[in-house]
Amino acid sequence: MNTIVNPERSQWNEILKRPTQTYKQIEQTVLEVFEAIQNDGDAAIEKYTQKFDGISLNSFEVTHAEITAAVANLDADLKEAITLAKSNIEAFHKAQRTKKIELETAPGVKCWQEKRPIQKVGLYIPGGTAPLFSTILMLAVPAKIAGCKEVVLCTPPDKKGNINPAILFTAQLCGIAKIFKVGGIQAIGAMTFGTPSIPKVYKIFGPGNQFVTVAKQMATQFNVSIDMPAGPSELLVVADDTAEAAFVASDLLSQAEHGVDSQVILVSTSKDLIKAVAQEVQEQLQALPRKAIAEKAIVNSKLIFVETKELALELIDEYGPEHFIVATSDNAFFIENIANAGSVFIGNYTPESAGDYASGTNHTLPTNGYAKQYSGVNLDSFMKSMTFQEITPEGIQNIGKAIELMAAAEGLQAHKNAVTLRLSQLANSN
Repeated sequence: MNTIVNPERSQWNEILKRPTQTYKQIEQTVLEVFEAIQNDGDAAIEKYTQKFDGISLNSFEVTHAEITAAVANLDADLKEAITLAKSNIEAFHKAQRTKKIELETAPGVKCWQEKRPIQKVGLYIPGGTAPLFSTILMLAVPAKIAGCKEVVLCTPPDKKGNINPAILFTAQLCGIAKIFKVGGIQAIGAMTFGTPSIPKVYKIFGPGNQFVTVAKQMATQFNVSIDMPAGPSELLVVADDTAEAAFVASDLLSQAEHGVDSQVILVSTSKDLIKAVAQEVQEQLQALPRKAIAEKAIVNSKLIFVETKELALELIDEYGPEHFIVATSDNAFFIENIANAGSVFIGNYTPESAGDYASGTNHTLPTNGYAKQYSGVNLDSFMKSMTFQEITPEGIQNIGKAIELMAAAEGLQAHKNAVTLRLSQLANSN
């Protein structure tokens, strides 16, 4: 791991760079797949599934028999763990419901806001080097609580054309009926345009690699919304001498094992801790089944020493981490002042893994610095706010003159007339 001591502010931008390709580098590949799906539908899906996933499929939809077999064969303890996690995620997201907001802004002018579910949503579940069945909980649970009418799930098949049983069990547990064996760019394209087999949706959710991220961004050009431009996973830990070096190292490695383009960073005011963490990382790394992946991710990782907690906070806000662990003698300072982070984990006994699986918060979070302007997925992500207004004769008389004056000042005579006609009718009836 690369250790950096007291970096100058002028160096921060370079030091905090993500190890990702740019949109431009991937755009042409995504565009090619999208155009093929628009023109050829399922045939294009079949072609790119063969090309990218190495399997030729005649049918993309998962059958009832496949789901039944997965449910029957999955380890009972794992089923219980998934069910526990679902319960906690459900409880936290149900608590996010908000009531109708209603207000009389002027006598006779009633305004209110209500939320309505997005009718059709698509969930993308990575299934390559790690089948992320936990992401189904994070997306399907709030979708169901919100009341989305149609939920479509796409996940890549393995080389034999199968889906991991834990993915199928979790989808079934969450009440998802439409599951398709489609991954990567072609999955995003299918949900963007719709094909004879795979329905078009209004909003696409879910993490993925850099190609999936760019595909989601491109989908927004075709009248489809997305949760956020979530890409490769990342973690930043701020820690001092009160932190457990072994714990910090385990958290860094928990994200490094996601993928070779993951990034982990430690920011510390203690050189001793940095040294101890670096040693722990190397020791713990040797025992990991995904050692080869984690090792490559560690190459892009940083151990950064700064003199003060104030400087640490400034650097962290500049980075805007997806996951942010705070393990210091003054956690309150960071909790109260952090501006840019997807999700925050506090204290020595709050591993990032808890949020990934079972604490109840959502693990679908903004990466690549997007925590500066995006929220992580929550209940409202699956809903739209609609405003309503109802105006009585008294109400239009109270605000009508102001509307007329403003419309006239903007040169919009028809807007003014819509009010003038009503005011004239009321004046004539009195």
